[in-house]
Amino acid sequence: MNIFTMGGLGLEKKEDAGRGVATPAVCSRKACRAEATWQLLWNNPRIHTPDRRKVWLSCAVHREWLEDYLQTRGLWKETQPFPMTVDPGEAH
Repeated sequence: MNIFTMGGLGLEKKEDAGRGVATPAVCSRKACRAEATWQLLWNNPRIHTPDRRKVWLSCAVHREWLEDYLQTRGLWKETQPFPMTVDPGEAH
């Protein structure tokens, strides 16, 4: 189980809830439900070890906005394509 398939987060279809049916990973931008095509790797140096990477997923439309948000705060590390064949829980 990962955050993309956990019940109650609104990230799965009601008819598939609790059955482990994979649904497309969606963009992390507020209110965006577009399928993710990018992963933005970041960490907060005040609370994370230097090698720790957190991941926000992004659609093509919101990639630049999310990168700018993280860069402005000194959190962004790198952006990589999000492979559609990878389980979202395995994003690197």
